[in-house]
Amino acid sequence: MAGKIEAKLAELGIALPPAAKPIANYVPFTVSGKLVVVSGQIPLKDGKVAFTGKLGEGVSVEQGQESCRICFVNVLSQLREAAGGDLDRVKRVLRLGGFIASVPGFTQQAQVMNGASDLCVAVFGDAGRHARTTIGVPVLPGDAATEVEALVELA
Repeated sequence: MAGKIEAKLAELGIALPPAAKPIANYVPFTVSGKLVVVSGQIPLKDGKVAFTGKLGEGVSVEQGQESCRICFVNVLSQLREAAGGDLDRVKRVLRLGGFIASVPGFTQQAQVMNGASDLCVAVFGDAGRHARTTIGVPVLPGDAATEVEALVELA
């Protein structure tokens, strides 16, 4: 029987992909006690970067939000691995960090990052309400438009 969070994902029409392998010298997540740090996840979908380029130059706020949503789906895949396959072990999402590739003068990074934050709350409810940092950057790996990382507490 699927857990509560897996059922919620199915209700939202989300099938988690296999957890992506690191593209450099790092691990996809670390666990210390009850805390999990998930490395930044880019918007990989079907093995390809779904959204490339920069916000404010060819990538709309709405596309950026979808890019962040895909990043968070990938965070969930890593988190499922970290939690031994059971997302119901997530007690609280403590923090999300968002990196938004954007041109100078673009100031809507927070609205873009809401794509990840809104999905986090939709999946975990009040346990998904989190602290957050959102930073505009000039470029991300693979020319990804966005990247999202997480700090989570397990039960």
